[in-house]
Amino acid sequence: MTSSPAASYYRAKATPYEPYAALQGKADARVVIIGGGFAGLHTALGLAERGVRDVVLLEREQVGFGASGRNGGFVFGGYSLGEQALLDQRGEPAARALFGLTTQAVDRIRALTQRYAIPCDVVDQGVIWANWFRDPNVLRQRQELLARHYGVSWEWLPQHELRGRIHTTRYFDGLYERHALHLHPLNFAIGLAGAAASQGVRIHENTDAWQLKRDGLRWRVETAQGAVHADQVVLACGGYLAGLRRQVDRAILPIATYVMVTEPLGDRMADILETRSAVYDTRFAFDYYRPLPDGRLLWGGRISVRDRSPTSVQRLLMADLLRVFPQLKGVRVDYAWSGLMSYARHQMPQIGSTPDGLWWAQAFGGHGLAPTCAAGELLASAIAEGDDRWKQFADYGLERTYRPFGYLGAQASYWWQQGKDWFKTRLEG
Repeated sequence: MTSSPAASYYRAKATPYEPYAALQGKADARVVIIGGGFAGLHTALGLAERGVRDVVLLEREQVGFGASGRNGGFVFGGYSLGEQALLDQRGEPAARALFGLTTQAVDRIRALTQRYAIPCDVVDQGVIWANWFRDPNVLRQRQELLARHYGVSWEWLPQHELRGRIHTTRYFDGLYERHALHLHPLNFAIGLAGAAASQGVRIHENTDAWQLKRDGLRWRVETAQGAVHADQVVLACGGYLAGLRRQVDRAILPIATYVMVTEPLGDRMADILETRSAVYDTRFAFDYYRPLPDGRLLWGGRISVRDRSPTSVQRLLMADLLRVFPQLKGVRVDYAWSGLMSYARHQMPQIGSTPDGLWWAQAFGGHGLAPTCAAGELLASAIAEGDDRWKQFADYGLERTYRPFGYLGAQASYWWQQGKDWFKTRLEG
């Protein structure tokens, strides 16, 4: 193992593109979007596809810089809030409609990669939910819940079949979500930006929006070297806070998660996996991983209020990997990084607006690829067509997180759940 892994694999393997110039001088738009991650990019592309050409997108760094270009690359339905809690809170019709937005988003993402020929290493082979515990009830209950209340069918994987695909004795039975896929998220973001730009969206990278204010009947966004006047504004910054509206920023906790990528495994890949599916397990503090097209293994996990160095990320995640695959002892880690996700106290996305044309989409809580796509479509449809389906999220508002005290609560909750996982594992022997 190397003692000093490089930063993001995704950045190292990013699709080359001509950088988008920083904003210079004054600009005018119908809509200005702040944030070049998935939520902002999907909104921009959705507006362009609906014929709204007068759109400006501002990104402080580069498109996909934040969590959108750093995550595990899993594309599946659902939210950070579990399906049972969603059902209990909203009742079956509303819960099913909300969940359906994310499964429709999986289909849209699959279609977008094809329509715009986005080279993002799509692997359309589903996701496996592997049971860390002997007790199969957690699998049976979720399988039945999804089928009965959400109309979603996940295939049962008995232990012998699961272990035929994943060569570890750490797991018992599993569920297979065939509708899911996985991909290179940064290249997907770069592709979304290219698709939006080709339809007239003006994208400006390295443009920090530092002030947002009303200017007569319109909005004015000030940047270091220019300004944009617009009728409507979309805030889509996730865990990388814009600092433009206090009530929006204070409603989320930026929480770090960690990812690493090994050296190419060659024949050693067959020692651990005989599947191209992505995998995660049934603990609250779960591992997630997937084989990459170039023969490497991507491994992620942990939730923390600390944004750690690559060396620290490697040390933590290697211990987790060897707990599942001891046969990989001595494997080199070539890349390790962290990224900030945005969490709300209610564990659901925050999608909303004010009467004067300010919109927001954030708090996707580690389930970002499908819900950000759904959010972008809802906002684009609302702005372009007056569609009010975004109001399905009205019950999940900008509930204050009380930083920095909220960090303490989040970390304590994670440790508590992690302890419960550990205790249950010990009880099962």
